[in-house]
Amino acid sequence: MTSIQVADEAFVAAAPSLAGAVVGDRARWRRWWPDLTLEVAEDRGDEGVRWRVSGPLTGTMEIWNEKCMDGFVLHYYLHAEPVAPLPTEPDAWLAEVAELNRLRRVAGKVMAFEVKQLLEAGREIGGPATAGSVA
Repeated sequence: MTSIQVADEAFVAAAPSLAGAVVGDRARWRRWWPDLTLEVAEDRGDEGVRWRVSGPLTGTMEIWNEKCMDGFVLHYYLHAEPVAPLPTEPDAWLAEVAELNRLRRVAGKVMAFEVKQLLEAGREIGGPATAGSVA
């Protein structure tokens, strides 16, 4: 098991066919995860991307867009180990790993909320999913 384990999801009320343009945009990756080097392991288009991760972490990361109702669920997974040595004292180790996980969960939420905001732009709250284009 890896030290950093993040699994999260968010419902996006937009046509799943719009997801690939946002999730596959490499410029956004740099904003979402500025310290990570991402190598595409599998580009699944509108269904998401899998990466090999390097930099301060080494491991794998994935965005999987699962069709659901009139939109999709954006699933985010990160399984990684920090490259820098962790403290050897158990309490310090736990605190450091907890903080590393928190930081990566927050980065995942920022990404998911940006995707949601972009793809749901102009949608009336409680209204049907957007089917328009990506800005």
